[in-house]
Amino acid sequence: MTRVLGLAGWSGAGKTTLLTRLIPALREKGHSVSTLKHAHHSFDIDKPGKDSHRHREAGAGEVLIASGSRWALMHELRGAPEPRLGELLHRFSPVDFILVEGFKRDPHVKIEIHRSANGKPWLYPDDASIGAIVSDVPPTSASLPFVDLDDLPGIANLVVDLAWPLDRTLAALSA
Repeated sequence: MTRVLGLAGWSGAGKTTLLTRLIPALREKGHSVSTLKHAHHSFDIDKPGKDSHRHREAGAGEVLIASGSRWALMHELRGAPEPRLGELLHRFSPVDFILVEGFKRDPHVKIEIHRSANGKPWLYPDDASIGAIVSDVPPTSASLPFVDLDDLPGIANLVVDLAWPLDRTLAALSA
């Protein structure tokens, strides 16, 4: 059964760094993991001059690239609205966990990643879907579970304990 958990926090909090350390820790426990990363800006995973880039630039709505090592599907929005989190979760193959980086304002269960040097406010007082906090400093007034940023086994346990089943996540996102 696929379960979903978000990592939310301000830019510079260390979400990506933590995620790249967390994935192997969960895999060592025998879990399969996929990720979904939200980008706030235009991005390109294709290289100009390559055939797939030329197909996209010519107007293809989707371009699928496949090899003996991997396949990737690029979907051009061409002015259509950005897909919502629930729509994107439907596109995944079954895994134990889908870890979502970003989408911090959506109502799926999340762990807040906070770094004191960032100087940014906490998210948790204003977001009831935050189930735990990972930070380099403990929060001053939270009744949520807290794990230090360097406690990778503790963070992996939070993921296992807090992640919601996909159907519960989709129901929360569509409410």
